[in-house]
Amino acid sequence: MKRIHLISNPRNLSTALMYSFAQRSDTKVIDEPFYGYYLTQRPEVDHPGKEEVLASMETDAQAVLDDVVFSDYDRPVLFIKNMAHHFVDLDYRFTIRLTNLFLIRDPKQLISSIAQNIPTPTMDDIGSYRQYKLYQFLQDLGIPSVILDSGELLKDPPGVLQKVCYILDIPFDKSMLAWEPKPLPEDGVWARYWYRNVHQSTGFSRQPSSDRPLPAHLGDLYQQALPFYNELYEKTIRA
Repeated sequence: MKRIHLISNPRNLSTALMYSFAQRSDTKVIDEPFYGYYLTQRPEVDHPGKEEVLASMETDAQAVLDDVVFSDYDRPVLFIKNMAHHFVDLDYRFTIRLTNLFLIRDPKQLISSIAQNIPTPTMDDIGSYRQYKLYQFLQDLGIPSVILDSGELLKDPPGVLQKVCYILDIPFDKSMLAWEPKPLPEDGVWARYWYRNVHQSTGFSRQPSSDRPLPAHLGDLYQQALPFYNELYEKTIRA
């Protein structure tokens, strides 16, 4: 089985990308299996539906790996959507057994979007440093990764997805370009709080809110995140 492991920032195109892969008849998708674990590791985080999330899923990291990430499924491709900021104190070595796909986003857009829900986000909230460290971990071991910038994907979804599939060594499927405007059965219970835009969408599209200005008080965070983004962006798949 090919296990494609998406490592994304929050407020990126990660859910849309999961919906895209879910259209494939050969692929099973899994939505943020470490979310419950993350909430137990950062009890100060107050996310909407927190108790509902914790009650809905396994919170022990090893059990998630054994029973979800490395479980057997009835399809040849597994797509695991994970958030970089969920990797609190996780041993990165499990990623060696996966095909890792990093989804990055311009930190100006990323931080401006996150600030709508978390007024003063930190580097731990936006996941940029964890993405960079995980990428470096794999690089040091000589394990290749795939990097995809959401801005590049939006420039040419058909062309970029064909390149993504080629590098992942799976056939491109045109069904990945569109979906019905409704929830997926695989959505986590948190979907009703976070996935409204995707539930109303039928494919990849740029949101007008992407042009919102960076809050002045988050300029320092932007400057901290920019070098990590720039280094990964140099290696991204291009439109």
